[in-house]
Amino acid sequence: MARRPRGRTTLHAQLSAPLRRFLGTESAGAALLVAAAAVALAWANSPASGAYEEILGLPVSLSIGEATLSMSAHHWVNDGLMTAFFFVIGLEVRRELSLGELTDRRRIVVPTVAGLVGMVVPALLYLAVNPAGEAARGWGVVIGTDTAFLLGALAVVGPRLSTQLRLFLLTMTVIDDILAVTVIGVAYSDGVAPMPLAAAVACLVALVVLARRGVWQASPYVVVLVVLWFATLESGVHPSIAGMLSGLLVPALAPRREVVEGAASLARAFRQSPLPSVGRTAQRGIVRAISVNERLQAVLHPWTSYVVVPVFALANAGIDLRDGALQDALRSPVTWGVVAGLVLGKLIGISGGTFLALRAGWGRLPQGVGPGQVTGGAALSGIGFTVSLLIAGLAFGDGLREEAAVGVLIAAVLATGLGWVAFRLAAVLLGERTAELPRVLADPVAPDRDHIRGPETAPLTLVEYLDFECPFCAKATGVGRELREHFGDRLRYVVRHLPLPDVHPHAEQAAMAAEAAGAQGRFWEMHDLLFAHQDRLEPEHLVRYAEKLGLDVDRFVEDLSDERLAARIREDVAGAEASGARSTPTFFVMADRHVDAYDAATLIERLERHAARAV
Repeated sequence: MARRPRGRTTLHAQLSAPLRRFLGTESAGAALLVAAAAVALAWANSPASGAYEEILGLPVSLSIGEATLSMSAHHWVNDGLMTAFFFVIGLEVRRELSLGELTDRRRIVVPTVAGLVGMVVPALLYLAVNPAGEAARGWGVVIGTDTAFLLGALAVVGPRLSTQLRLFLLTMTVIDDILAVTVIGVAYSDGVAPMPLAAAVACLVALVVLARRGVWQASPYVVVLVVLWFATLESGVHPSIAGMLSGLLVPALAPRREVVEGAASLARAFRQSPLPSVGRTAQRGIVRAISVNERLQAVLHPWTSYVVVPVFALANAGIDLRDGALQDALRSPVTWGVVAGLVLGKLIGISGGTFLALRAGWGRLPQGVGPGQVTGGAALSGIGFTVSLLIAGLAFGDGLREEAAVGVLIAAVLATGLGWVAFRLAAVLLGERTAELPRVLADPVAPDRDHIRGPETAPLTLVEYLDFECPFCAKATGVGRELREHFGDRLRYVVRHLPLPDVHPHAEQAAMAAEAAGAQGRFWEMHDLLFAHQDRLEPEHLVRYAEKLGLDVDRFVEDLSDERLAARIREDVAGAEASGARSTPTFFVMADRHVDAYDAATLIERLERHAARAV
């Protein structure tokens, strides 16, 4: 899918499939997280609480030759498994910065300001309650937001359709996570050992070299990551920072057309000759077509969401509240400092930072997101669970750690309730009932204006917003041909322009060439030629195509700068914006935006469902 880097344009991103999968996995993992926390609390307060402590304190050793690494099970969870958690966050940040929603650096400004202010205000509130002594070390407990818990709570108490709000909150928590991990690595690490730290830096350099050399196999990155983790652990710096930094350095690249086509050729060769050697070659070709970043995410993200984070909750949420411990915690300034920082600090800081950035003109909210919904999201950001418990364990001994943990749990409940109230008020008072991109075609198909292939009165309609340099549009991939062969006269296929000049420098001129040919009744012939020669779209090539089609070349050249044709293309782009289309190809089945895979089989199935409903 071709996407627009958002540097010079006003269009915002349609949520990519990887991001939709990421959000879905995080939300689903929240249920396991809650269940694990409940089990830990029940276990720690049961007659079997001794077994809970024994298991956490159980020494676990890893030996290679004479080298031995030994830590308690609790430390293996916090210093080992959580490194994988932060590594996956780093991978997702790198992918979004390189290919996804954060390629528009202007779009980062508002959530960045919100995230920064949303960390400073909670820390100040905490220090106002605990200004000195050992308790003051806990200011870091209130700076983080638990992404999984946040998205899970949003799914329960937020708007029914909240994709754009989730995008805003995810961007904000990305900034939050980066800064929180930095705080962990700097403020809550032990004394630094210079030699292991130098080895860790060398590992980071090795990751940069692997990326620069275009190494596409995952195994070299994994080996360097393991060495980096061990070196960071030995250096005294918390390993979470190694996970985040290494994830940020693993490259995320868009699929290249020649690599994808090569993989398809290898797959066809295996179909014709199903031999093990041919199969291995085809498998390598297919794997190479997908960036190492996305492959590692696909493997690790379900494990971190469904195993690592719940295990962390199981190991850290087990607070023994018996024998007056709960009463002591409820009287402790540490507990209420944590509650004030997370519940009030996050609400004031994030909403205030957002509105400050908007007022200063530094950016704007995602389309479909209102100020009331931002306030609701800010309230839910007071759920600090994972990062908060991790920092509490690093900042305090057992007594204060338990008091801080009680504050984290209370804050999670209060923040969820406060978010529910904010979203209900936003819906009733401000009419903010959804927070999503439009899903319906804004401009209905008009036979007297649109370019239609097939009968104008056909019962099925497929609209494609395309870019003539996009290697994944229907004509380029053959999807359009398969659809027409399958449906025949039952389908009218409509194309509209969505040139992405920041990605494809010849796209706008190619769109003008198609319209100029259309002015002489040859739009579809030029359409086919442009897609057949996507690597030859310079002005001289366009004139050559006009000659080949037998057009009036002088008129064609004059029309290439015709303002009326340019206005038509701008109308298509405006219609794409109003319809929620942000990338190419974007399809509308009948009048509904298609948000699933866009291969021929999927589109055929969707169109057939519409045909069946019509019957």
